[in-house]
Amino acid sequence: MKTIAEIEEKIRNGSAVVYTAAEFKRLIREGAEVTAAEVDVVTTGTCGVMSGTAAILSVPVAAPGTFERAERAWLNGVPCMPGPCPNERLGLLDVIVSGTAHAGAGYGGGHLFRDIVEGREIEVVVEAADRSVEARVTLDDFAYARLFTTRSAFRNYTAYLNTQPTRVKTIFSVTGLEGPCREASVSGCGEINPLQNDPARLAIRDGTPVLLNGSAGIVTGEGTRSSPERPNITAIADMAGMQPRYMGGFATSAGPECITSLGVAIPVLDDRQVAALRVLDEEILLPVADINTRTVLGEATYADVWQRADREVAYNPEWCEECSTCAAAAVCPTGAFARETGLDRDRCLACTACVAACQNDAFEAGEGSLRVRGRKVPITLRQSGRTLAEDLCRDLKERILDSRFTFTGGGGR
Repeated sequence: MKTIAEIEEKIRNGSAVVYTAAEFKRLIREGAEVTAAEVDVVTTGTCGVMSGTAAILSVPVAAPGTFERAERAWLNGVPCMPGPCPNERLGLLDVIVSGTAHAGAGYGGGHLFRDIVEGREIEVVVEAADRSVEARVTLDDFAYARLFTTRSAFRNYTAYLNTQPTRVKTIFSVTGLEGPCREASVSGCGEINPLQNDPARLAIRDGTPVLLNGSAGIVTGEGTRSSPERPNITAIADMAGMQPRYMGGFATSAGPECITSLGVAIPVLDDRQVAALRVLDEEILLPVADINTRTVLGEATYADVWQRADREVAYNPEWCEECSTCAAAAVCPTGAFARETGLDRDRCLACTACVAACQNDAFEAGEGSLRVRGRKVPITLRQSGRTLAEDLCRDLKERILDSRFTFTGGGGR
């Protein structure tokens, strides 16, 4: 059995063996019998729509004495909750912003968080008892900016379909989930998800360093709606270190949602952890439920989502017939596509919504299908990005090998 100190010493002297989860799974599929003596760290990750994301921000908006205390506030039109400290007469606004709060159908907290991290100018509007105050700020002006999650990296997600003949508006669909049983929506990064690889939380504990949207942070505990069968965690990190491509907004038929990413390095101390790390998509069950009643109708596996489908969406501009209104651009939930500029890979979650929307087949993705009660149901929406999650795993691996991420030093530097 190894210790964390021994692994960190191996990292410092350049002898540590570090794999991303995808690299490790490749070894397992090739039949390798890996032991704890042969691997020191495996980096895991997930990226996708995570509703339980919020930010705590402290923003200077006026000179001291300008107003007594904020009653209401908005950032780029997104409603915020002033407080918890009123900062009486300081001209400093403390707010909590939910990732699912929204200014309109296409812009919400997730979009705002990415705009802040990208350094864009943010419009702040404050209503006090006797006046209104407006200001424009960037991340550099924020006295405090932390993102936190109330539930991240669910080990087990559920796929949804609609058994009714009418289209149902839901956060699990971009245009509404069409029925009966005509399409399925899925979430989760399967075999590379942190809690899939450490279900007993031998490594992922309170205080464990992580990368939250690419920024060094820590696990703060068990998440809301967590259970032994469906565990998840909470985490917090400074927004100043975040990378925009790992976060953002995601427009659904029931309002904007928030994209969040979490990367966790698992130090391999003994063969119990190796046994957990051997899990593959083919072994991870994915319940399929009716969106109306949440009744489970059957079970698929994450192999149906990620092993028999393309991870990326391909755009073929030569097939575009330049429709007067581009349906793909209109439906893209992350704003990743415009006909004039093409597909922005840094914004694309590879959700495949554009594939169904484009009548000219200018987009391609073998998006897979689920078999439910003997019927093949196509997957038309993926609310998790496996490629982005694998990129985050590689980023974390590089930080470990460069000694920019430690297991005992609070996440990295």
